[in-house]
Amino acid sequence: MLTQESGFSPTAQSGAGAQGIAQFMPSTWESNGIDGNGDGKRNPWDPEDAIPSAAKYLCKMAQETKDVPGDKQSNMLAAYNAGSGAVRNAHGVPPYRETQDYVRSINALAGKPATGGKMTTVQQAATAINAASGQIGKPYSWGGGDATGPSTGSCCSPNGSAGTYIVGFDCSGLTLYAYAKAGIFLPRTAAEQYAASQPVSRDDMYPGDLVFYGSSAESIHHVGLYIGGGYMIEAPRPGTNVRYSSINSMSDLFGVARPVSQQKKEI
Repeated sequence: MLTQESGFSPTAQSGAGAQGIAQFMPSTWESNGIDGNGDGKRNPWDPEDAIPSAAKYLCKMAQETKDVPGDKQSNMLAAYNAGSGAVRNAHGVPPYRETQDYVRSINALAGKPATGGKMTTVQQAATAINAASGQIGKPYSWGGGDATGPSTGSCCSPNGSAGTYIVGFDCSGLTLYAYAKAGIFLPRTAAEQYAASQPVSRDDMYPGDLVFYGSSAESIHHVGLYIGGGYMIEAPRPGTNVRYSSINSMSDLFGVARPVSQQKKEI
């Protein structure tokens, strides 16, 4: 979506007055923008605020158009562009050329890397990002977090830190939780999540992809949830909280992969 909106440019401004990487109109930003990086400001020009705000707004549009006939993903995207009222009144994507072209282009981009397996949809990715964004500020807990949310963890991390008495998330617990909210059930560890996902090149990254760190597939030690514009949501390490970070904040980025829809296994 950010490719279509601004070409990932934080300084983009449309002739109609839409601002920043997510192209929020000032009135829409006023009622929907959030302080994503916790600096006390809501700034549509700051990707750390605008990207999570866009994810949250997409989820809002999905909710407001859930009963509209037709393709739910297309209706959600149309609502982001033209407003949910226009989609409801048209009983689907409204007959505006700009909106129809917008929906067609993003759906084509979203489907571009599909190379086997049922890849995550734009709506699932937005749901996962919104779920992870809701955990910003939660403490890191080694072994913490599951499909239901933050939890106490276990002992012990490589540096001896225990999560036994800390309610929160470790890196893969956060991504597991986020995608469970979207109906996709990931394995528990970062390395297992990489093995269960579809690798994509960095040139084909989209919000919702998982970003993995390590020197090899077997040695992956960290995972974050990509939100666009070079940023991710992550549970970094013991002693920190869930936060927004640059994907280049660690030097050993190994690869990017896109979760694949799977049925939840019964135990």
